[in-house]
Parts: sequence; structure tokens; C-alpha cells
Amino acid sequence: MNRLTRLQNGAALERSEIPVLHDDHFLEEILSSLDHGWRVVSYFALPERDGLALYCVLSLKAEATLGVLHTRLSDGAFTSLVPYAPQLHLYEREMAEQYGVLFEGHPWMKPVRFAPPLATLPGFCPTGPGKIGIMDFYRVEGSEVHEVAVGPVHAGIIEPGHFRFQCLGEEVMHLEISLGYQHRGVEKLVLGGPYPVTLRQMETVAGDTTVGHGLAYAMCLEALAGTRVPARAHDLRGIGAELERLANHTGDLGAIAGDVGYLPTASYCGRIRGDFLNLTAEICGSRFGRGLVTPGGVNFDLDAVLVEKLRRRLMVARDELSNAVDLLWETPSVLARLEGTGVVSKETARELGLVGPAARASGLNRDIRRDHPYGIYSMTQIPVVTARAGDVYARTLVRWLEIQRSIDFVEEQLRQLPGGGLANPVGNLGADRLAVALTEGWRGEICHVALTDGRGRFERYKICDPSFHNWPGLAMALRGGQISDFPLNNKSFNLSYCGFDL
Repeated sequence: MNRLTRLQNGAALERSEIPVLHDDHFLEEILSSLDHGWRVVSYFALPERDGLALYCVLSLKAEATLGVLHTRLSDGAFTSLVPYAPQLHLYEREMAEQYGVLFEGHPWMKPVRFAPPLATLPGFCPTGPGKIGIMDFYRVEGSEVHEVAVGPVHAGIIEPGHFRFQCLGEEVMHLEISLGYQHRGVEKLVLGGPYPVTLRQMETVAGDTTVGHGLAYAMCLEALAGTRVPARAHDLRGIGAELERLANHTGDLGAIAGDVGYLPTASYCGRIRGDFLNLTAEICGSRFGRGLVTPGGVNFDLDAVLVEKLRRRLMVARDELSNAVDLLWETPSVLARLEGTGVVSKETARELGLVGPAARASGLNRDIRRDHPYGIYSMTQIPVVTARAGDVYARTLVRWLEIQRSIDFVEEQLRQLPGGGLANPVGNLGADRLAVALTEGWRGEICHVALTDGRGRFERYKICDPSFHNWPGLAMALRGGQISDFPLNNKSFNLSYCGFDL
């Protein structure tokens, strides 16, 4: 355990402080750490002069600390840890796709994003990706087994993704999800930066999580430059983040109601979601929070008149939303559709590394705002809510309980906004440093890792959206269920395609 180089959330360290471990020691340390309560929050590769380096970032909730490991590959092969730590399977597949690393013993190696040439990172494996969506899918053999393919083009105006079901009658034996249809190469775009446009690119990693990703990026820059953020800016960032959570959780409650054909709650929540979005627009002029967060602080302030206006509208939204959601809990036919549908056990959620409401609905008590507090959450904590059933009902309930606590938090911050400035200047980034920033987006844990070169420019910038962790959870929720339950399960996770595709 002493091989881990430790740091706090939103902090930076010299890359020279991270010792280069032999590959055997690197693997042993990861497995030992996982056995002692750590979990992986980022795992990625970086081309260096003498080969390919692997970095692994882990989190230990019990001590609110992060750890970093580093090794170098002597050749293009490395031992897969997936048989012992399933949560690493996407990370290893990603590195195999990006750099041609052969992970020996990986149970099911296939593409993650089908990266087009313009979006590939430096050091990309020479073979290049295959045609998008063309890969080997898992097949269940049998005379009564049939296959159902959905997407990537869908009936609604949504993002593209391909779902392939192996079914016995109506029962789903296996669901395989293939994404990567809109890979934009965000991690390549920021290399050599930061640039003036980089913040805007970070805000659109997942467009409905503008504040979550924008804040993680700002935290990385502030750590690398040694910038302190004013107290008032921390409060305003927290307000923006919780309004983002409120809007999306409310929209999800309405969409879940709509998927079971319960239109009263669906209609009310659709409208109230717009009310929360409009509150964000009152602050910064953008319903999605674009431009609110800036490295060093925030761009917008609240005067007394606007504070009072926001408080009054929050009170109205709370009452109206309570009435709308109470209709769900009071309708037996709705509960019959939610309870027992799409169950993900606590053990499965832990093995897959699920995060956010999806994890908490399966009984995993994890939330970055408490486990690795940052900004305003270092001073004011939001109670973490969990459920046990791991079904659609639990994922719905967790959202509703989080809505109530987020409203309480925003009202409290509006009552006690500190004085002071909005932002401090961010100077040049430190050279040859590594920074890690975790935030709790409304879908769950967001992780940004920035590594600078000798000039203080980005040599590698690694992003993990919560959807990267949670898409496998959706596949497991369908196993053994009815194929007709797929839309409801899909909406109960409501994952981002573009956040995964990057």
C-alpha cells in the first residue's frame, strides 16, 4: 500500500513524485488496494519517449484521499486485471483501442468508440479502428433464441447507440451495448492547451452536465496554477451544480412516469424541469449553465433582488413538484411497474464500479460531495441517500430524495451568501505536474486528470463521465427481464451517449 502516491481531490503534484513501478508491482498494488477498500476512478495510457506509460488513479472513501500509480510497458503486452476486477474492463478496452496494448487474459476485447482518424490521440495503434459498429457480438445459441437489434438510429430525437438483445421468448438473456457513433475526440482537442476554447469544449463533454464538467476542468487548472477560489464563488458554483441536478432529476422523474403511461406526473415534471432550467438562466443567461464557471471562480453574481426572486421560485417549485411526485407513490399501477423491474444487486454494482444515483439505488453509499469534498461541499454537506432494491423504483426514489436535499442546500446557500470577489486570476500552469479533480455530477462521479509537460501545457487530459461506469449497469439490469421493460430501464439510468463517446 505504500507504493501509492497520495493527493487530495482538486490538488496537484510533481510527476516526479510518482515512482515508476515494475509492471508486476503495479498490478499487485492495484489488486491489493482494491482489496483494502480503494476503487479505480481513472486508468489511462500516455505515450512517452521510451514507450507507453500507464497511470491508475484510485479513491479511498474512508480517508477522503486519492492515490496514483505509474508504470511503463516494456512491450505492447500487459496482464489484464479484468478477471479479478471487472470495473476495469472498459479502461483496458479503451487503451487497447487507443494504443494497441494487448491485455493478456481480457475476457472480451472489442472497440469502445471506433475512433475516426481525426479524433485519434498521438501514439494511436497503427492498425486503426474498424468500421463503426462492426464487431463481434456475444451470441446465445439455441433453436428458440432470437436476436433483436435496436438503433443506432432511434424513433425519438435522441443520440445514437446500438443495443443488441439475445432473447428467449420475451426474456432477455443478454444485452450488448455498442456506442461510439459520435466520438468527437475531446481529449485530443485539448492537447497542448489549455486554449481559450477549452472551457467551452469541457462544458459540452455532456451538454446536460455543463456545470459538473466545467467545474472539474476549472479545478484542474486551479490546482496546476496554485489559484485560490473566493468563498462567494464556491457558493455560486454549488448553487449552479445543484440547480443542474434539480433540472435533470426532475426531468427523469417525468420521463419515468411517461414510460409507464402515467401522464399527470410526466406533464407536471416536464414543465417544472423548465422552471429549474430557467432559474439557472436567471443567474448566467444560459439554461444549461454555460459560462457560469470560469477557472478561478465564476463569471456571474447575485444581487439581493435576484436572491429573493430565486428563493420564492424555489419554494413554488418544491410545492408543485411534491404534488406531482406524490401522485406516483399513490398510484398502485405505477408502483407495480417500477418495483422489481431492472434489478442490479449491490454486489454487481460494486463489481462494475457503478456511480451516482444508479449506485446509491443498489445500496452503495458513495457520493463525491461527501467522500472527497470540494468547494462549498467542504463546508456544507448534503446528506447522502441510498436505497436497497436496486430496481427502477429505487432509482426513482433516490432521485426524488436527492431533489429534496438539493433544494434545501440551494435555499441555505441563498440565505448565507458570503461577501468577497467572484474570481481570482489563474496564472501559468505548473510544468511536469499531475492534477486530479472529482465532482459529483447529477449522473454521478466525474473525474478529470490533467498532466502537463515541461512547458506547462497539457500532455494528456483524461476524462471519465459517470456514463462510462454506468452503461454496463444498464446491460445487467435487463438480464433476466422482459425486453418490453428496456425503455423504462433505459430511462431509469438515463445515461449520456456523448459523455461516453467523448
